Amino acid sequence: MEAIGTLLVANRGEIARRVFRTCRDLGIGTVAVFSDADAGAPHVRDAARAVRLPGAAPAQTYLRGDLIVEAAVAAGADAIHPGYGFLSENAAFARAVRDAGLTWVGPPPEAIEAMGSKVAAKKLMADAGVPVLPELDPDAVTEDDLPILVKAAAGGGGRGMRVVGTLAGLPDAVAGAAREAQSAFGDPTVFCEPLLGAARHIEVQVLADRHGTVWALGERECSIQRRHQKIVEEAPSAAVGPELRARLCAAAVEAARAIGYVGAGTVEFLLAPDGRFFFLEVNTRLQVEHPVTECVHGVDLVRLQIEVAEGARLAPRPPEPRGHAIEVRLYAEDPTQDWRPSSGALHTFEVPGVDARFAVPASYGLRLDSGVESGGEVGIHYDPMLAKVIAWAPTRAAAARRLAAALRDARVHGLTTNRELLVRILTEPCFLAGETDTAYLDRHPPFNRGTGQVPACAGATADLTAPLADGDAVRLSALAAALADADANRKAATVLGGLPSGWRNVPSQPQRKSYQGADGEIEVAYRFTRDGLVAEGHSGVACLAAGPVVTLEADGVRRDFAVRRVGDAVYVDSDLGPVALRALPRFTDPSVRIAPGSLVAPMPGTVVRVEVERGAAVTAGQALVVLEAMKMEHRIAAPSAGVVTELNVSAGQQVEAGAVLAVITEENHQ
Repeated sequence: MEAIGTLLVANRGEIARRVFRTCRDLGIGTVAVFSDADAGAPHVRDAARAVRLPGAAPAQTYLRGDLIVEAAVAAGADAIHPGYGFLSENAAFARAVRDAGLTWVGPPPEAIEAMGSKVAAKKLMADAGVPVLPELDPDAVTEDDLPILVKAAAGGGGRGMRVVGTLAGLPDAVAGAAREAQSAFGDPTVFCEPLLGAARHIEVQVLADRHGTVWALGERECSIQRRHQKIVEEAPSAAVGPELRARLCAAAVEAARAIGYVGAGTVEFLLAPDGRFFFLEVNTRLQVEHPVTECVHGVDLVRLQIEVAEGARLAPRPPEPRGHAIEVRLYAEDPTQDWRPSSGALHTFEVPGVDARFAVPASYGLRLDSGVESGGEVGIHYDPMLAKVIAWAPTRAAAARRLAAALRDARVHGLTTNRELLVRILTEPCFLAGETDTAYLDRHPPFNRGTGQVPACAGATADLTAPLADGDAVRLSALAAALADADANRKAATVLGGLPSGWRNVPSQPQRKSYQGADGEIEVAYRFTRDGLVAEGHSGVACLAAGPVVTLEADGVRRDFAVRRVGDAVYVDSDLGPVALRALPRFTDPSVRIAPGSLVAPMPGTVVRVEVERGAAVTAGQALVVLEAMKMEHRIAAPSAGVVTELNVSAGQQVEAGAVLAVITEENHQ
């Protein structure tokens, strides 16, 4: 085959940027495609050329294979890389690319087709001698089969997946999984399989050329998941020794050979506590978590994908592994609110100490693969992942410590994220002991409420979603915010701007500012005297500098507090932990108050289902409305028991964030 001259990436976000990075290294021209919602996205700026796909929803844009092929031809590309998600595992799209005379940087359409239906894939693997879990027909599930997992036949990434523990819950789970599968993959087919308890999610990276060589580049562990979507991935697995690794890799190679695989792919397994493993699926594409394999094996998988597509031969054996790599997915979501996604402006996004972006560090170090930048916007149409942060170190413990420190010190302003959860996991005893499985989060606070489960090892009792800054740190950060705000006001003053902020020539009432924190209202009261700062509740605190960075000395320890204010939002970063505050006005505008009991939309989205009627009595936690946003369904539940006195939405309706969906009047207030 001929060398690729210009490559179009049929994707968006960080994976498009990742592929463009390798293309630049190889001297290959680049073409981006973008929806209207992504017109200003970083991946568009990273490409030499870009083609608009009219519309915003995936079904109008990134799932339109015909438009993408037309874009490639119009832009003069001679190859297409699909990234992951969207059309990356769509055999018809792969054929359309080839039929247009373009090089497809992916496996043969026949291999994609063989693995495209997970039901057919399991039968094929069983015939090849790879151990599999039995498939269950949703219509034939019995009480003895429970618990089970409902899965989308045509996709992955946690979409179209539900855990079912009762027969009564099965119909809704199947219907919901089918809707998500249709939205994400264009195919509503679902199936069921037994839910294997205390299992680990282990996968093997494979790479095959057109000349019969198949590499297995070790295993990755991806057991820590939410909504069946991975959030922490690492290579190698703490649970896999040399003998088990050899068996896993041999099974993965057999799976690849059974379908005539070419290119990069991943064979996924469930590993039982007794050492047995079972085939889950083959992801016929590059995985989100591919950077940990790249770091440990010192390879560029995208480069190898491109070279294999050009007809190159792989070396007889893959490179040997070195060290340990851990990746976390930083999401714009709130783990304390059923993983509710967050959308809007991303004012600041900075991760300190990054050694490489979209590439393996020259030595052990920190890698960042991000689809966003400071000042960008996170919309409602796509996955809420902001970035992947990867630490590569000589040992697992060293990688976890480096990664936790980088996340703790990152400046992420404007959106709620899962940063605290990730740091807590990386420093938690069970994780550090390597005791992880797919039920990891379910055994730890706050996710184990009402389950009766206990942590897997001693000492793992902390709330995994607890803020990184404790109460004293929040109060000190609020003082720094008040001093920075006062300094900015003084510098903007047209009269006597040179006086220190808060200065009074004679004793006076202190300056007062109020902020809303995560745990309630915080009032700051301070004044400057001839002897320095006097702050209520902060004895012995001195202000050494005020400005965007406030330097405070407390109990003989000096710290810098970086303060940024955007509207009423105030962000304070220090080594005590990140603190987000909202500046409160001195007087409240009564026109902006929301009636008690109002249930508001937490994000823009589409109403999928309304599960109650006006006048219905509801219980606390009962689902009232189901919204679809960011390719997932989200239950909006009643905050307390009462009666639905207002219902303002219907199925199919588009709603904006903050819209009042319903009003619940508590029973004792009727």
